[in-house]
Amino acid sequence: MHEEKARVAVVWGAGGLGIALAEALSRRGAYDQVVLVSRKPESHTSSAYTVMEGDLLDEASIERVISDVKALGQVVTVVSAVGVLHGDDLQPEKALRQVNSQNLHHVFSVNAIGPSLLAKHFVPIMPRKSRAVFAAISARVGSISDNRLGGWHAYRASKAALNMMLKTISIEWQRANPHSVCIGLHPGTVDTDLSKPFQRGVPPEKLFTPEHSATMLVGVLENATSEQTGGVFDYAGKKVPE
Repeated sequence: MHEEKARVAVVWGAGGLGIALAEALSRRGAYDQVVLVSRKPESHTSSAYTVMEGDLLDEASIERVISDVKALGQVVTVVSAVGVLHGDDLQPEKALRQVNSQNLHHVFSVNAIGPSLLAKHFVPIMPRKSRAVFAAISARVGSISDNRLGGWHAYRASKAALNMMLKTISIEWQRANPHSVCIGLHPGTVDTDLSKPFQRGVPPEKLFTPEHSATMLVGVLENATSEQTGGVFDYAGKKVPE
Protein backbone atom coordinates (compact mmCIF):
# COMPACT_ATOMS: atom_id res chain seq x y z
CA MET A 1 0.00 0.00 0.00
CA HIS A 2 1.28 3.45 -0.93
CA GLU A 3 2.16 5.43 2.16
CA GLU A 4 0.75 8.96 2.14
CA LYS A 5 3.39 11.64 2.62
CA ALA A 6 3.27 14.12 5.46
CA ARG A 7 1.82 17.51 4.49
CA VAL A 8 4.34 20.34 4.78
CA ALA A 9 3.91 24.13 4.76
CA VAL A 10 6.88 26.45 4.30
CA VAL A 11 7.09 30.11 5.34
CA TRP A 12 10.18 31.84 3.97
CA GLY A 13 11.01 34.93 5.99
CA ALA A 14 11.34 35.26 9.76
CA GLY A 15 10.25 38.83 10.33
CA GLY A 16 7.35 39.62 12.61
CA LEU A 17 4.74 38.61 10.04
CA GLY A 18 6.63 35.51 8.90
CA ILE A 19 6.87 34.16 12.44
CA ALA A 20 3.20 34.91 13.03
CA LEU A 21 2.29 33.10 9.80
CA ALA A 22 4.27 30.01 10.83
CA GLU A 23 2.51 30.01 14.19
CA ALA A 24 -0.91 30.51 12.60
CA LEU A 25 -0.35 27.69 10.11
CA SER A 26 0.77 25.43 12.96
CA ARG A 27 -2.36 26.19 14.97
CA ARG A 28 -4.62 25.25 12.07
CA GLY A 29 -3.56 21.63 12.33
CA ALA A 30 -3.85 21.08 8.58
CA TYR A 31 -0.14 20.33 8.23
CA ASP A 32 2.06 17.65 9.69
CA GLN A 33 5.07 19.95 9.51
CA VAL A 34 5.49 23.72 9.29
CA VAL A 35 8.91 25.07 8.34
CA LEU A 36 10.12 28.63 8.94
CA VAL A 37 13.14 29.63 6.87
CA SER A 38 15.41 32.32 8.30
CA ARG A 39 18.83 33.74 7.53
CA LYS A 40 19.54 33.51 11.28
CA PRO A 41 17.91 30.28 12.47
CA GLU A 42 19.79 30.35 15.76
CA SER A 43 17.67 33.32 16.85
CA HIS A 44 14.41 31.36 16.56
CA THR A 45 13.19 28.49 18.70
CA SER A 46 9.73 26.99 18.64
CA SER A 47 8.07 23.68 19.35
CA ALA A 48 5.33 24.55 16.84
CA TYR A 49 7.50 24.60 13.72
CA THR A 50 10.90 23.62 12.36
CA VAL A 51 13.45 26.36 11.63
CA MET A 52 15.86 26.09 8.71
CA GLU A 53 18.56 28.41 7.40
CA GLY A 54 18.15 29.90 3.97
CA ASP A 55 19.06 32.93 1.87
CA LEU A 56 16.33 34.18 -0.44
CA LEU A 57 18.74 35.53 -3.04
CA ASP A 58 21.04 32.50 -3.16
CA GLU A 59 19.66 29.77 -5.41
CA ALA A 60 22.05 27.20 -3.99
CA SER A 61 20.71 28.00 -0.53
CA ILE A 62 17.12 27.58 -1.75
CA GLU A 63 18.00 24.19 -3.24
CA ARG A 64 19.56 23.08 0.05
CA VAL A 65 16.40 24.02 1.93
CA ILE A 66 14.27 22.14 -0.59
CA SER A 67 16.38 19.03 -0.12
CA ASP A 68 15.86 19.20 3.65
CA VAL A 69 12.16 20.00 3.34
CA LYS A 70 11.51 17.10 0.95
CA ALA A 71 12.83 14.75 3.63
CA LEU A 72 9.93 15.88 5.85
CA GLY A 73 7.16 15.16 3.37
CA GLN A 74 5.16 16.72 0.54
CA VAL A 75 5.25 20.52 0.32
CA VAL A 76 1.68 21.67 -0.32
CA THR A 77 1.85 25.33 0.76
CA VAL A 78 4.63 27.91 0.41
CA VAL A 79 4.41 31.51 1.60
CA SER A 80 7.08 34.06 0.77
CA ALA A 81 6.97 36.50 3.69
CA VAL A 82 9.93 38.66 2.74
CA GLY A 83 10.01 42.33 1.94
CA VAL A 84 11.98 45.53 2.29
CA LEU A 85 10.76 49.12 2.41
CA HIS A 86 13.46 51.00 4.29
CA GLY A 87 16.84 50.55 5.94
CA ASP A 88 19.89 52.40 7.16
CA ASP A 89 20.59 53.93 3.74
CA LEU A 90 17.17 53.33 2.23
CA GLN A 91 13.98 55.33 2.50
CA PRO A 92 10.89 55.35 0.27
CA GLU A 93 11.30 58.06 -2.36
CA LYS A 94 9.01 61.06 -2.13
CA ALA A 95 10.14 62.39 -5.51
CA LEU A 96 11.69 61.07 -8.71
CA ARG A 97 14.97 62.89 -8.01
CA GLN A 98 15.53 60.57 -5.02
CA VAL A 99 15.52 57.40 -7.14
CA ASN A 100 18.91 55.71 -7.49
CA SER A 101 20.02 52.47 -9.10
CA GLN A 102 21.50 50.91 -5.96
CA ASN A 103 18.26 51.20 -3.98
CA LEU A 104 16.15 50.10 -6.95
CA HIS A 105 18.27 47.00 -7.38
CA HIS A 106 18.11 46.10 -3.69
CA VAL A 107 14.35 46.62 -3.35
CA PHE A 108 13.57 44.69 -6.54
CA SER A 109 15.93 41.90 -5.48
CA VAL A 110 14.15 41.31 -2.18
CA ASN A 111 10.56 42.11 -3.12
CA ALA A 112 10.31 40.64 -6.61
CA ILE A 113 13.33 38.57 -7.60
CA GLY A 114 13.56 36.60 -4.35
CA PRO A 115 9.95 35.36 -4.31
CA SER A 116 10.26 34.52 -8.02
CA LEU A 117 13.27 32.31 -7.28
CA LEU A 118 11.31 30.56 -4.54
CA ALA A 119 8.53 29.79 -6.99
CA LYS A 120 11.04 28.59 -9.58
CA HIS A 121 12.42 25.98 -7.19
CA PHE A 122 9.37 25.10 -5.06
CA VAL A 123 6.60 24.78 -7.64
CA PRO A 124 8.20 21.76 -9.40
CA ILE A 125 8.25 19.74 -6.14
CA MET A 126 4.66 20.52 -5.17
CA PRO A 127 1.62 18.30 -5.95
CA ARG A 128 0.72 17.91 -9.62
CA LYS A 129 -2.77 16.46 -9.31
CA SER A 130 -4.14 18.06 -6.16
CA ARG A 131 -4.41 21.48 -4.54
CA ALA A 132 -1.13 23.29 -3.99
CA VAL A 133 -0.63 26.91 -2.92
CA PHE A 134 2.20 29.36 -3.53
CA ALA A 135 1.65 32.82 -2.04
CA ALA A 136 3.77 35.91 -1.56
CA ILE A 137 3.26 38.94 0.64
CA SER A 138 2.50 41.82 -1.68
CA ALA A 139 1.00 45.25 -0.96
CA ARG A 140 -1.93 47.36 -2.06
CA VAL A 141 0.51 50.06 -3.19
CA GLY A 142 1.66 47.61 -5.87
CA SER A 143 -1.65 48.19 -7.66
CA ILE A 144 -1.13 50.25 -10.82
CA SER A 145 -4.76 51.31 -11.26
CA ASP A 146 -5.08 52.26 -7.58
CA ASN A 147 -1.97 54.48 -7.54
CA ARG A 148 -3.26 58.01 -7.01
CA LEU A 149 -0.57 59.44 -4.74
CA GLY A 150 2.68 58.56 -6.51
CA GLY A 151 5.93 58.35 -4.55
CA TRP A 152 7.52 55.26 -3.05
CA HIS A 153 8.78 54.49 -6.54
CA ALA A 154 10.97 51.46 -5.85
CA TYR A 155 8.58 49.81 -3.40
CA ARG A 156 5.50 50.32 -5.57
CA ALA A 157 7.26 49.15 -8.72
CA SER A 158 8.81 46.10 -7.05
CA LYS A 159 5.44 44.97 -5.69
CA ALA A 160 3.83 45.56 -9.09
CA ALA A 161 6.59 43.42 -10.61
CA LEU A 162 5.94 40.74 -8.00
CA ASN A 163 2.23 40.77 -8.83
CA MET A 164 2.99 40.29 -12.52
CA MET A 165 5.35 37.42 -11.75
CA LEU A 166 2.65 35.72 -9.67
CA LYS A 167 0.14 36.17 -12.49
CA THR A 168 2.54 34.75 -15.07
CA ILE A 169 3.56 31.85 -12.83
CA SER A 170 -0.10 31.05 -12.17
CA ILE A 171 -0.83 30.65 -15.89
CA GLU A 172 2.08 28.28 -16.46
CA TRP A 173 1.41 26.31 -13.28
CA GLN A 174 -2.25 25.72 -14.07
CA ARG A 175 -1.31 24.06 -17.33
CA ALA A 176 0.52 21.43 -15.28
CA ASN A 177 -1.84 21.40 -12.27
CA PRO A 178 -5.34 22.87 -12.71
CA HIS A 179 -5.80 22.70 -8.93
CA SER A 180 -2.88 25.04 -8.19
CA VAL A 181 -3.27 28.44 -6.54
CA CYS A 182 -0.67 31.20 -6.93
CA ILE A 183 -1.65 34.49 -5.27
CA GLY A 184 -0.35 37.66 -3.66
CA LEU A 185 -1.44 38.66 -0.17
CA HIS A 186 -1.92 42.18 1.15
CA PRO A 187 -1.58 41.98 4.95
CA GLY A 188 -2.75 45.52 5.76
CA THR A 189 -0.61 47.81 7.89
CA VAL A 190 1.08 45.46 10.33
CA ASP A 191 2.86 46.64 13.46
CA THR A 192 6.32 45.43 12.48
CA ASP A 193 9.70 47.05 11.86
CA LEU A 194 8.82 47.45 8.18
CA SER A 195 5.91 49.81 8.88
CA LYS A 196 6.98 51.50 12.13
CA PRO A 197 8.29 54.75 10.59
CA PHE A 198 5.06 55.13 8.60
CA GLN A 199 2.35 54.37 11.14
CA ARG A 200 1.48 57.98 11.90
CA GLY A 201 -2.06 58.67 10.78
CA VAL A 202 -3.03 55.01 10.62
CA PRO A 203 -6.28 54.54 12.60
CA PRO A 204 -5.78 52.18 15.56
CA GLU A 205 -8.32 49.73 14.15
CA LYS A 206 -6.33 49.57 10.91
CA LEU A 207 -2.95 48.90 12.56
CA PHE A 208 -2.87 45.14 12.91
CA THR A 209 -0.76 43.00 15.18
CA PRO A 210 1.26 40.39 13.27
CA GLU A 211 -0.84 37.69 14.93
CA HIS A 212 -4.13 39.22 13.76
CA SER A 213 -2.92 39.79 10.20
CA ALA A 214 -1.44 36.29 9.99
CA THR A 215 -4.64 34.67 11.21
CA MET A 216 -6.64 36.57 8.58
CA LEU A 217 -4.16 35.73 5.82
CA VAL A 218 -4.16 32.03 6.65
CA GLY A 219 -7.93 32.12 6.30
CA VAL A 220 -7.50 33.67 2.85
CA LEU A 221 -4.99 30.97 1.92
CA GLU A 222 -7.31 28.20 3.00
CA ASN A 223 -10.28 29.61 1.08
CA ALA A 224 -8.47 30.61 -2.12
CA THR A 225 -9.61 28.67 -5.17
CA SER A 226 -7.94 27.78 -8.44
CA GLU A 227 -10.30 30.26 -10.13
CA GLN A 228 -8.68 33.04 -8.10
CA THR A 229 -5.14 32.12 -9.03
CA GLY A 230 -3.00 34.97 -10.30
CA GLY A 231 -4.76 37.61 -8.22
CA VAL A 232 -3.77 39.63 -5.17
CA PHE A 233 -6.07 39.53 -2.17
CA ASP A 234 -6.17 41.51 1.05
CA TYR A 235 -6.50 40.20 4.59
CA ALA A 236 -10.31 40.17 4.24
CA GLY A 237 -10.18 38.13 1.05
CA LYS A 238 -11.05 41.07 -1.22
CA LYS A 239 -9.28 41.32 -4.56
CA VAL A 240 -6.78 44.15 -4.83
CA PRO A 241 -7.11 46.15 -8.10
CA GLU A 242 -4.49 45.36 -10.70
